[in-house]
Amino acid sequence: MRIASIGTAYPPNRYPQAVITEALKERMQDKLAMPDIMDRLHRNCGVDYRHIMFPLDTLGTLSGFGPTNDAWIKGAVDLGQKAIQKALDQCGLEPADISAIFFTSVTGIACPSIDARLVNLMKFPQNIKRTPIFGLGCVAGAAGISRAADYVRAYPKQYAILLSVELCSLTWQEDDASMAAIVASGLFGDGAAAVIMAGEETPHGSRPTSVDDPCPRIVATKSTFYPNTEHLMGWNINQSGFNIVLSAEVPDLVTSELRSTVEDFLDENDMHMGQICSFIMHSGGPKVLQAMEQSLTLPPGALSASWNSLRQRGNLSSASVLTVMQDFLYNRPGSPGCYSMMGAMGPAFCSELLLLQW
Repeated sequence: MRIASIGTAYPPNRYPQAVITEALKERMQDKLAMPDIMDRLHRNCGVDYRHIMFPLDTLGTLSGFGPTNDAWIKGAVDLGQKAIQKALDQCGLEPADISAIFFTSVTGIACPSIDARLVNLMKFPQNIKRTPIFGLGCVAGAAGISRAADYVRAYPKQYAILLSVELCSLTWQEDDASMAAIVASGLFGDGAAAVIMAGEETPHGSRPTSVDDPCPRIVATKSTFYPNTEHLMGWNINQSGFNIVLSAEVPDLVTSELRSTVEDFLDENDMHMGQICSFIMHSGGPKVLQAMEQSLTLPPGALSASWNSLRQRGNLSSASVLTVMQDFLYNRPGSPGCYSMMGAMGPAFCSELLLLQW
């Protein structure tokens, strides 16, 4: 099983963080007891730029769950198609070559699901297997690759696609001036990523990896659920849409739990930390990345790709770790034979880890 290619797509509206902050302050000025708090919180998010689905001058033109979710459906189909086409083009495949599609998002819902709409639009096979996933949040990028890997492990002659689309800006609630909501409005951005998984008996899965054609092999995966932590992250869903639940306890849990989770995973595969050449981690935010660095005792710069993704795009929820993986795949692959650890954490609270070999 190999990661054959990754394609990404972003809305055309890209703004500096300070510009987004000023626009939100103007919209929420009568609801913010201390507007300077938004300035400070947004500066501390570690984000320089973000893509958002609609131009800033349209803020406030959508209200209520229905119209906002309709906009999400339209945007998800558009960005999803672009990301998938880029992933297909990268490895010379056509929609007809794909046997299964996994779709994940936590910023909108649809029935028929987004993957079904894309099957019609892109002419995927009529017998394609579809698995839409909702509710995993930030962990879903890594978990989605794991589930797609499970599929091609069972069907080694086939290809599968994971598509993640997150339009976080459509969940911003102007009536919610809580600290969690203000942080979220400064941290999360919009984007899509598609990953093509190749079974071992496909042309892409059977050829050896090389410096010129790096396609990391998925050696093993691990899902971990941390009991009684549901309160740390998620949504409260009501008639206005999605209201963020984001606890300040998240970095503490990462610090206390991630090391043992990683070491247990490596023990299961008769490996140790010293054998991992790189860590490909979800860009959860400065405090989460710092907690990962502390927990794993990583050297300076070890998570530079994750920090860069955060600066350039913000936290894209499930798509974030996929953009970091794309950076490694095309710009900083490991040398043939070395190992990488890919990982993300999200609502429940839970983690998903993948052991990759280049």
